[in-house]
Amino acid sequence: MGPLARTGIGVALACGVLVTAVTVGKNSDGGSDAVSLKGPYVALGDSYTSGPKIPPQTGNPVGCARSSRNYPSLVAKELGIKAADFRDVSCSGATTADLTAPQSTNNGTNPAQLSALSRNTRLVTLGIGGNDIGFSSMITTCVTTGVLFKVADHFSDISQKAPCKEKYSSGSTDQVAQKIRTAGNRLARTLAEIKRAAPEAQVYVVGYPNLLPAHGTDCGSDMPFAPDDVLFLRQKEQQLNTMLYEQAKAAGATYVDTFTPSLGRDACSKAATRWIEPLRPSSPAAAVHPNERGERGMATAVLRALND
Repeated sequence: MGPLARTGIGVALACGVLVTAVTVGKNSDGGSDAVSLKGPYVALGDSYTSGPKIPPQTGNPVGCARSSRNYPSLVAKELGIKAADFRDVSCSGATTADLTAPQSTNNGTNPAQLSALSRNTRLVTLGIGGNDIGFSSMITTCVTTGVLFKVADHFSDISQKAPCKEKYSSGSTDQVAQKIRTAGNRLARTLAEIKRAAPEAQVYVVGYPNLLPAHGTDCGSDMPFAPDDVLFLRQKEQQLNTMLYEQAKAAGATYVDTFTPSLGRDACSKAATRWIEPLRPSSPAAAVHPNERGERGMATAVLRALND
């Protein structure tokens, strides 16, 4: 999981604009793959990109809760991209709508994220979609229903072991699946807009890391879900990532899988190894969000994708 080593930095003149040319070699497994990139680099996304509560917090508006140790910052540093050629406009709470319109936060307004793009942009990373389906509020709801389940502890009907799933399913209607489809349509339009605004850019759609254990149904007191709701939430995250993959592929962008490398490093795993903090974080990070280790892992996944 070590970082890629930067082996060369040059200067190139492209379309009449001076841009940074970067050559990356030696991947984290010791390979010799290389890829040439040119700045500027623009990072778009929500709180899984911005890194709320991971010190040091930086940038404006303050309400976007960006960390200078989030994965875009780590990627830019590893590639040797100059500060003037790197723009992180990710923002906590962002949805796909906030990519094309200003976003109000509890401390300032973030301009439309796509406004940071230009015809000179050469690299774009995008991590979005979780807020479109209300995943954070869903987790809070599932914990609340899980606590009630554990207190009652007298259910015998297996269907009642997933009270949160039942809440989000009305008859044969899967509310979350509908929201994922809607988010997919919005993302398709967004990716087309990115292509128009930055036609020379390489675009990488970054998926979400594994939040809950791949096996088992008990997350303990830090994440007290009802047994079958762990499976329900895990399935919904996988469906979200599948949508991101499909939309990236359809748009000619590259999907970055952060789920696979984070297996066993979910919010229910040991504090010394996990990428995602539980509802009561033990490391500086927002609840049910990547900690610094998780952001480093996501940066490694992006850098590996650049070498593929």
